[in-house]
Order: sequence, then structure tokens, then C-alpha cells
Amino acid sequence: MAEGKLRLPLFNSLSARLLVLTMFFVMLSEVLIYAPSIGRYRLVYLQDRIGAAHLAILALEATPDKMISDELEQELLTHVRAHAVVLQKPRAKVLMLSAKMPPMVDASFELGQGTFFGLIGQAFITLVQDENRVLRVRGVSPKDRSIIIEVVLDEWPMRMEMFDYSRRILALSIVISLMTAALVYLSLQLLLVWPMRRMTASMVAFREEPENPARVIAPSARSDEIGVAQRELGAMQMGLRAALKQKEKLAMLGEAVAKINHDLRNILSTARLVSDRLSRSEDPEVKRVTPTLLNAIDRAVTLCTQTLNFTRAELEINRSRFDLAGLVDDIRGSVMPATEGDAVVLENEVAGDIELYADRDQLFRVLVNLGKNAVEAGAAKITIGTVTEEAGEGNGRTVIEVADDGPGIAEAAREKLFRPFVGSQRPGGTGLGLAIAREIMEAHGGDIELIETGPAGTIFRLDLPSVEETAVGG
Repeated sequence: MAEGKLRLPLFNSLSARLLVLTMFFVMLSEVLIYAPSIGRYRLVYLQDRIGAAHLAILALEATPDKMISDELEQELLTHVRAHAVVLQKPRAKVLMLSAKMPPMVDASFELGQGTFFGLIGQAFITLVQDENRVLRVRGVSPKDRSIIIEVVLDEWPMRMEMFDYSRRILALSIVISLMTAALVYLSLQLLLVWPMRRMTASMVAFREEPENPARVIAPSARSDEIGVAQRELGAMQMGLRAALKQKEKLAMLGEAVAKINHDLRNILSTARLVSDRLSRSEDPEVKRVTPTLLNAIDRAVTLCTQTLNFTRAELEINRSRFDLAGLVDDIRGSVMPATEGDAVVLENEVAGDIELYADRDQLFRVLVNLGKNAVEAGAAKITIGTVTEEAGEGNGRTVIEVADDGPGIAEAAREKLFRPFVGSQRPGGTGLGLAIAREIMEAHGGDIELIETGPAGTIFRLDLPSVEETAVGG
């Protein structure tokens, strides 16, 4: 079925295009060969007439008085296919054979002065003529280089022979092009087209059933580029199939964890209510252990909540227009309870006139996560502000920086900072906070990245579309 879907109309297939292109290029090569060839053919024809004229005029030299009969003279001119023949020897009389009334000459040519392109041009001028011209051709005799022969002849017989030669060349070119195209076509079919079809069919079949191991292509033993492509395709399909199996197992595990977390949160809620009652007990031992118990339950509830939020199929973004400075002021109450007294300072350096068109609650979660991480790492000061040189001056983006003076992030944690369950540098941490923060930012069309970290502190940068860009993009 997959192969049937891959069948293309004849002239849309790669094979047919290769066949047509091969024939075209062979014919083009033949044309490039034909042009100098036809020029050479015309030159040889005229040289043959010069040679025949020299032999014919030797009959005059054989007679004592250098005279022959009119009948013999006409017979010799007919043999040469000329109207007149003139022979010039150094320091000797000029000998001539001529008809009674030779025609007027239309064009004259010197055979020894023709250039390569000139001969080609003259040959094509002869081919395109529709009238018989009378030519006067002058050249050195091939029998004796010291003798100059001049011939007056008709162009039409030469033109007919040139057309006959051209037809033979055309027929030979067609045969050569067909044979070459057929050989190239078969070679390309064996070496390229059929392997490519096999690879394409494998990709289509794999797309339909990626979980079926039989759909993975069996690489050939070829050592060329096609062989490399087949092996790489097979490796990619195997890796993708393994990744899909893993994703499927993780999806099933995620559903199970979500159900467990839901029930666990209900259990922990009950435990929290009981713990609140214990905290009102007058027993000194109960008062001593109750805060530890409450903190443990709170951490467990937070873990369940974060896990449930992370395993949601799709993050819902409900946009609204709000003031960024007011949002930063609102997170104080969520960040500060994790501190003792006024040990941590949160400074709001956001300009008062910056507005965002985003999900306020989700962005609130991002900033709270960053603030709590800084506090838990030991920061005494957190600063949230905007990068004014990038915030809305024509580029349609709002850039927020969250900086703290904590001890920085360990080198081992930086490589997997935004990966869930492995990106935390705090003992017992899940690493879900920053993973969820990145998911929220990406859902807004923005991003979050670590700009700087070290003993002097850490800086995170949040990049968001401005109000105008979000409104245009919908």
C-alpha cells in the first residue's frame, strides 16, 4: 500500500526527468560538435573542388599548343562541377578552362584565410540560402603548394551535400543520445532511483506504524552516500522508535502519577487538618515536633501540586492587560513567608508605565518560583527590573531580569537546570519549578534563560512579547 502511494505520473518521476535531461544534454553536445563539423565539411568540399580543378587543367598542359576542344573542355568542367577554372604558376602563363558565358560571381572566398568561427559562420550561411549563388573560390592546390587554383562554381550542389551530411549527423546523434540516455537511465535506476524509492517507502511505512519493528529499513552493504543514508535512516528510525516507546511508557506513568498525586493531596489535606489541631496542644513534646511535621506536609503538598501542574497535557494561557510593576509588588507576600522577619529584601525596579498582555497568574508563578529558589539558596536581596534598552524600543519585546545576591548555581546543576526532576541543586528538590517556568514562558511566545551566576549572585532573564506584538499576533 505504501509503495502504491509513491507511484508518480511518468513525467513527474525522477527517472523520467533524468532520461529527458540526459537526452537533452547529449543532443546539446552533438550540436556543439556539429557546428565545427559542418564548417569543416564545407572547407573539405571546396578543397576537393580545387584538387579536381588542378587535375582537369593538366589536360591543357598535355597539348602542344595548350588548347583543347570545346567538348573536352565542357566535359572537364562538368567533372569539376565548375563554370571556370584558372591555374596560376610562379613565373608562368595563366591556364584557364571556362564555359562560353560564365555567370556573374555572387561571393568570393580565399580558402587559406578562413578562421574557426568564420568557417562555421560561412557554413550556416550556405545552409540558410534559398537561392543558388555563384562562388569564386581561390586557394592553393593540394597537389602542388606553389600553384594557385581559382574555381567558379554553383553553391547549390554543395548545399545539398551539406544537408545530406547534416541528416546523417542528426540520425547518428539521435541513436547516440538514445543509447547514452538508456545506459545512464539504467545506471541511475540501479544506483540511485530504486534505493531512493526503497528509502522513501520505508519512511512512509514507518510513519504509518512507527511501533512496528518490521517497518525499520534494513540497510544495505553499500559504502557510498546511499549506503550511508540508508544506515543513518535505519539508526534514526530505531532511535525514534525507542524514543516513542519511552514516551509512551512515560505518558502512562504520568497518568498514573497524576492519579496518585490527586489522592495523595487529599490524604495530605487531612493530615494537615489533624496537624493544625496538634499545634494547639499544650503538650511540650507535641509543640516541639509539630512545626517539623507541618513543614514536611507542606513540602509534600507542594510536590504533589507541582507534579500535577507539570503532567497537564496542555498549559492554558488566559491573557489580560496588566501593570508589570504591580505584579512584582504582589509576589512579595508569596516569597517573604519563606523568610524569617526582614532577612530578605525584594526590590521592584520595574518602570511604572510598562504593561504586559499575558496570563497574570502564570507569570506570577514564574516570578514566585524564581524568588523562592533565590531565598532557599541563601540570597539576602532579590531585584526584579526591566532591561530598558531592549524593552519595547521598536523591537516589540519586554525583557525582565530577576537578580539575587546568593551563592550562585553549581556547575553540575547548570547543564540540566530546566530539566524536570533532575535540575534541582537543593537536596530533596524536584527541579520542577524552573521546568514549569520555561513551559509558561514558551507558551507566551517568550523564553527564560540563565544570564549569569557565581559567588556574586545569579541573574535570570525573561523575554516576553510586548502588548503591541501580542495583539498583532493574536
